[in-house]
Amino acid sequence: MPVQDRREQLQDAALQVLLREGYARLNVDAIAREAGVTRPVVYSAYGGLAPLLDALLDRTQQRALTTMVTLMGKAPDDDLDGWLVHLVSGLLEAARTEPEVWRPVLDLVHGTPENVRERIEETRELIRSTLEQRLADGLRDRGTPDVEPEVLSQVLLVAGEQFARLVITDPDRYPPERLVANLRGVLASIHASGAVSTSA
Repeated sequence: MPVQDRREQLQDAALQVLLREGYARLNVDAIAREAGVTRPVVYSAYGGLAPLLDALLDRTQQRALTTMVTLMGKAPDDDLDGWLVHLVSGLLEAARTEPEVWRPVLDLVHGTPENVRERIEETRELIRSTLEQRLADGLRDRGTPDVEPEVLSQVLLVAGEQFARLVITDPDRYPPERLVANLRGVLASIHASGAVSTSA
C-alpha cells in the first residue's frame, strides 16, 4: 500500500478507536488492531502515536474549517436571516452526515486532553472570527448599530455548536428540521417584536 494511503487508513482506524473508546485507550496496539495491521506498520508510517494523532487532528480541523468556510461563503448582503438559516442548516446537515468529523470538534469524545482542547479552541476561534466578519457586513447593511458582530458571533457559535451536539447525540428528538424550524420562528419573533415597538 502506498504510504499516503496507509496513513489515511491508520488515521481512519485511530478515529474509530477514539470515537468508540475515548482518548485514554487510544494507543498504537488499538490502532493496529482496528486497521488489521501489525505495530511495525504503524511505526513505519508515523513513527509513533503522537505524530499519528497530530495528523488526525490536522485532518479533522481542516475538514471542519472547510465545511464552515464554504457554508459562510460570501457576505449575507441584505438577507441576514436567510444567511443565518442557511449556515445553521448546513452545519446541522454536516453533523448529521459526518458525525465522526464533528464529535471531536464538539468535544463529544471522552477524556479529551488539554493539548487537543487547545486545538479545538483554535478551530472555534477561526470559525468565529470569519463569522464575525460576515456578520459585520450584514448588520451594517441592516442598520443595527446596537448589535456588535463580535458578541453576536459568540452567541451564534455557541448555539450552533449545541444544536449540532443535539443532532449527533439525540437525533430522534432533535432532527435538523426541528431545530431549523425553531430558528426561523425565533428570527420571525424578533422582527415581529421590533415592528410592534416601532409602531408604538
